[in-house]
Amino acid sequence: MFFNSNKMFFLFILFFSTLISISSNSWFGCWIGLEINLLSFIPLISNSNNLFSSEASLKYFLTQSIASINFLFTILIKMTLLKNFEMNNFISIMMNSSMLMKMGSTPFHFWFPNIVEGLSWFNNFILMTWQKITPMILLSYYFNKNFIIIIIIFNIIIGAIGGINQTSLRKLMAFSSINNLGWMISSIMISETLWFFYLSMYTFMISIMCFLFHMLNMFYINQLFINNMNFFIKINMLINFLSLGGLPPFIGFFPKWIIINFLINNNMYMLTFIFIMMSLIMLFFYIRITYSALMFNYLKMKWFKIFIKNNYFFFINFFSFISLSGMIFSTFFFY
Repeated sequence: MFFNSNKMFFLFILFFSTLISISSNSWFGCWIGLEINLLSFIPLISNSNNLFSSEASLKYFLTQSIASINFLFTILIKMTLLKNFEMNNFISIMMNSSMLMKMGSTPFHFWFPNIVEGLSWFNNFILMTWQKITPMILLSYYFNKNFIIIIIIFNIIIGAIGGINQTSLRKLMAFSSINNLGWMISSIMISETLWFFYLSMYTFMISIMCFLFHMLNMFYINQLFINNMNFFIKINMLINFLSLGGLPPFIGFFPKWIIINFLINNNMYMLTFIFIMMSLIMLFFYIRITYSALMFNYLKMKWFKIFIKNNYFFFINFFSFISLSGMIFSTFFFY
């Protein structure tokens, strides 16, 4: 990936297109940035040797094109019919829907797990993190509050319920991303600084998981049971899964803690209750995976043994230490 000059060029254009969208002062500039983003991501995920990647790139192109057409149609309606700067409910919901479809949010999430299933771990990492930046910022410009709150609740519930019966690690991370998208949308309603902090923490946690699964060449849950991995790798996986689920001494709980504080201060108790209950479901299937991986140690065959380079193992240990001890340091922010 990194030694391919074509891929590196399209990766640079991908980053550049996001900057075009978020720094544009017109809706057409935002739309152009989104289109460049789409056309630069397609060559990154398409692979002629892999039919799943080709299928995923086609599905991604179709869904993103529909969302872009919807966005462009909404812009044209706003420019022609609404001469003033006031946004009525229909226009704001249409614009919000196109952005939600872009980022794979409910109720437009059906394409997201299917596409994630056909991509490599590196492309999944880009899709789950960087590709959400532009739609999220455009969503924050004009949003219908009641509509967005309903979307947040659906994201949290479907992300938690959808991951329970999954055997594929990529689909599991896809539903985890949908669940975290609900947290992210609620954080951007509070402030963009909090959203940026949450996105940074989520990117940090998801990068460890994607890097670990890529290094171990794992795509399904039963591979965690069959492979006779090092015990410390399983412990690191447990720490990072629990941090991703938002369990309290881990760093993943800190941004969720701030959001819950804000919701309670604004008397949104029902939304807080849904957030906490769905986080428990997320933690349930995270713990189920890691508990089984830790318990199933009976295969001692030599050809299942996995060896990891020492420098990679050092990075995993270091990031897991940050994830484990970060919550202790983060409590000082409140004093």
